[in-house]
Amino acid sequence: MSATAAGRKPRAPAGTSAAGTSEAAAKPGAAGKSAAAGKSQAAAGHERRLKALGLETPMDFVLHLPLRYEDETRVVPIGQLHPGMSAQVQGEILRSEVLYRPRRQLTAVLADETGELQLRWLNFYPSQQKQVSPGARLRARGEVRGGLFGREMVHPRLSRADAPLATSLTPVYPSTEGLPQPVLRRAVAQALAQVAWDDTLPEALRQRYGLMDFEQALRTLHTPPAAVSGYTLGEADHPAWNRIKFDELLAQQLSLAAARAARRRKRAEPLPPDDSEQGLVRRLYRALPFALTGAQARVVQEISQDLGRDFPMHRLLQGDVGSGKTVVAALAAAQAVANGAQVALMAPTEILAEQHFRKLGDWLEPLGVQVAWLTGSLSARARKAALAAAQDGGAQLVVGTQAVIQEHVRFHRLGLVIVDEQHRFGVGQRLALSKKGEGQDEHVPHQLNMSATPIPRTLAMTFFADLDVSVIDELPPGRTPVVTKLAEDGRRGEVIALVAQEVRRGRQAYWVCPLVEESEALQLQTAVDTWEALRQSLPDLRIGLVHGRLPQADKAQVMQSFRDGALDLLVATTVIEVGVDVPNASMMVIEHAERFGLAQLHQLRGRVGRGSAASFCVLLYQTPLSPLARERLRAMFETADGFEIARRDLAQRGPGEFLGTRQSGMALLRFADPEADAALAEQAREAADWLRSHDRQAAQAHLARWMRGREEFLRT
Repeated sequence: MSATAAGRKPRAPAGTSAAGTSEAAAKPGAAGKSAAAGKSQAAAGHERRLKALGLETPMDFVLHLPLRYEDETRVVPIGQLHPGMSAQVQGEILRSEVLYRPRRQLTAVLADETGELQLRWLNFYPSQQKQVSPGARLRARGEVRGGLFGREMVHPRLSRADAPLATSLTPVYPSTEGLPQPVLRRAVAQALAQVAWDDTLPEALRQRYGLMDFEQALRTLHTPPAAVSGYTLGEADHPAWNRIKFDELLAQQLSLAAARAARRRKRAEPLPPDDSEQGLVRRLYRALPFALTGAQARVVQEISQDLGRDFPMHRLLQGDVGSGKTVVAALAAAQAVANGAQVALMAPTEILAEQHFRKLGDWLEPLGVQVAWLTGSLSARARKAALAAAQDGGAQLVVGTQAVIQEHVRFHRLGLVIVDEQHRFGVGQRLALSKKGEGQDEHVPHQLNMSATPIPRTLAMTFFADLDVSVIDELPPGRTPVVTKLAEDGRRGEVIALVAQEVRRGRQAYWVCPLVEESEALQLQTAVDTWEALRQSLPDLRIGLVHGRLPQADKAQVMQSFRDGALDLLVATTVIEVGVDVPNASMMVIEHAERFGLAQLHQLRGRVGRGSAASFCVLLYQTPLSPLARERLRAMFETADGFEIARRDLAQRGPGEFLGTRQSGMALLRFADPEADAALAEQAREAADWLRSHDRQAAQAHLARWMRGREEFLRT
């Protein structure tokens, strides 16, 4: 890329200084100085807002593509207008006036030989009132509405009728408050004249995938010919858009490949498997009260092979709710401990971390493995003991929350890091835990990321290509399918009766609410109110309450009572979303289910059906339902397949929300869509492999063009 493209800002418009002050306004005199100062301030404000949008170099502006287009190349007869149509008309102002009912507004009537059109401004300046004086010939652009007095445009944009028509569609760019479209258009036009147009894709690749030339594609998108309609350009498969989306996907694949290669260059301590009968892994297999499924055995083998290598494992283990990821983590931990290494497991919540601590302790401590517990709620004495055990190597497995990554936590010989519900942690948090194992020998620990939110294949291919992915795609035998029922809030009495019936059969139940206390903004049923109401409705039941604001000791006590069967019904917020395993719980009611996300609903539903009894999940909702809420509830009713739920969730929310904090706030794909552009993503992955093998210089140039300012992405 040229020096101009790499760092110099676009030139100021002709006739202005670098600060944007016009030559005329810069002449001596108080009025001139005042005008110059005003324009200078405006230009400085525009520059700040452009930077806020990430627009600094010419290439930044060139890759800032329009959201839509306005057609100012032609004038539409007023008689041909219809509501919902965006158009440009031309004619004479017949009359104008300021009305004061129902509020102050400026109105005018524009007419041509085919009809009349009402123009209306709710906020206006005296200059606008003068502009629409009767007899003025003007052009008006805007969206046509069906008004009380016929067709109208509200807040149309005006120009002189004798001005030349545009020769191409007018782009409308993503902007921010205080940054007018004309400013953006001028800046983009300057960048188009300055940028280095070298095509980073070799001709062979362009021909193989039928791709438009880079410059041609961008000029088409910024200044489309009059013959191309805005609708055609808006189509996802337009050749110009295909080229841009392909380039973006290719840059992403190249960056992920670079990150993967960088990890392969790092060194890790090999932790090979020990298959001897008295080895820790074999003893753990014999001690487990169940046999592994075929899928579990397969992923255990994949992880075992990775741990034996001298470069760090970076594997994502994904499986549906209840598929048995914890035992896979236990076997990986046992292999690491058998080699004299320590293991750290980090979970996003204390409830989930405690669940792992209990299970792993039950399995491993009888085999001689010391398991330590480290969270922010520990007493000073307990915390000091846990820190000492981690530092001197006495604790071979440390389980905890984000407290594990605090600066003062030290490990003696950390060989394996396990991160559960990895999408809930930011890039920096996962790196901080990994760095706990980086010693003077420059070895880094192996890392296993686990997720109970299955990732659709297209998303895995476009955002997790730097990871090795293992999938547990079958549930352990004996797991009972959960029957999902939908109930409008008016049937609350029936739902309460169903809960009582289930409990009196010797089962337990959850009642989940979205809030702890009443909110004026969201009038939702609260956990506290629900707890009180259920105690009155079901006085013979033992009902507990748990939520995030409870002190950790109280929360742990309530959860233990529920596990021990001392409570029949647990009213809770989403703190029980993950990490709660009570096989006797066979029913869940989710209050205001329409307010929850699809993945969250699926996670909550996974808390029941963990035993042999028939299990139910009742989604209690309030009407009217939004279209999105209706789709969520329909999905929950129609399927219990986590991968299908994940696919629908991705379609509804998009990758940014679906992935959570994986990218540490970095913008995800701006132009391509992982689902709609799956075929392009496949081609981009092929092209990335080819470039890395045959033309690394072109690969580097392509990365430099598309990944400027995203260096952190390459390091993650």
